[in-house]
Amino acid sequence: MDKPALVASDVDGTLLAPQEELTPRTLAAISRILADGTPFVLVSGRPPRWIPPVADQAGLHGYAVCANGAIIYDISTRHVLSAHTLDPIVLHDVARVLDKALPGMFLATERAFTGPALGLEAYRMEPGFSNPWGDQENNFHPRAEVLGHPATKLLVRHQGMTSAEMASAAGELLGDAVDITYSTNRGLIEISARGVTKATGLAEVALAVGATQESTIAFGDMPNDIEMLRWAGHGVAMANANDEVKAAADEITAPNSEDGVALVLERWF
Repeated sequence: MDKPALVASDVDGTLLAPQEELTPRTLAAISRILADGTPFVLVSGRPPRWIPPVADQAGLHGYAVCANGAIIYDISTRHVLSAHTLDPIVLHDVARVLDKALPGMFLATERAFTGPALGLEAYRMEPGFSNPWGDQENNFHPRAEVLGHPATKLLVRHQGMTSAEMASAAGELLGDAVDITYSTNRGLIEISARGVTKATGLAEVALAVGATQESTIAFGDMPNDIEMLRWAGHGVAMANANDEVKAAADEITAPNSEDGVALVLERWF
């Protein structure tokens, strides 16, 4: 492709090295892209409160797509610009179905509203839910409270299953009523409103910055990146990516442990 007019990258397993850090080579590539005036957008399953540590280190001040496309976040102002949510009625209906499809599962939700991004109060988890990343955000509440407000993402945890197994079982009963994906295979699926994916979030940002779909390059490694890689003019999967992700990409680069994102971007920047 010609020099991209918009660069979009997943964060964990893609832009960050395995030690969850930005390497000097990747930082140098991002710096050249920004100096060129080309927008660099983080597109992540992370909530807004988990974006600043990465954005600040990379010197990013533009947009980020959070919660698998449900949230558009302004890094410079720390404000949520838009949020696509699941209604509490839908959340309760989905939970009833999942109790049958995934007995023994536990739930958590992420919330967001336009305006200043929320902190830990945006996160609700029922007793028994454990984050596979081992973070300390133990904000426990009864299930009625977890599901009682509009949520940008419903997180479903089952420590006895892989995420792929969970997604398959949930998808058989939920169909296309909601969007089901995952960013780790350690027993966690992530559910968004129907049709909300990283691709829809990135499309919102592309429109805002005046970039076309064809001029966008995107990088990813997990199933929650598939729609984004297919949408972008050039989709790049990491060598460490899920096989389904590789099949959806136009190109496969080196793994995140070997600066795979920078390796591709150095062609133009």
